[in-house]
Amino acid sequence: MAYFILKYEYADDFLSRRSVFRAEHLKLAAAAVARGELLLGGACGDPITDALLVFQATEGSIVTQFVDEDPYVKNGIVIRWTIQPWHVVVGSLLQPNPVPNAASS
Repeated sequence: MAYFILKYEYADDFLSRRSVFRAEHLKLAAAAVARGELLLGGACGDPITDALLVFQATEGSIVTQFVDEDPYVKNGIVIRWTIQPWHVVVGSLLQPNPVPNAASS
């Protein structure tokens, strides 16, 4: 499993337009959470200008599929997005990779 960061950049009128699509967007996000793919997500800034979503998945295409299905993207509320692999090295949620014990080899 790998980590991916999805960054959305919102249109200037995002706040006035999102209410029509919000329930469908949150339903999509909840389904990704239920599958164990979406770990965290939320809007950034004051005022809100963008969003970050953290995924854990076997491949980046899972994140691309989320973007393709997102009503915020489909309806032009998200004007740009990027997906980047995230090489996590520290954190309380990080599942450590077992390191072989040299003494037991």
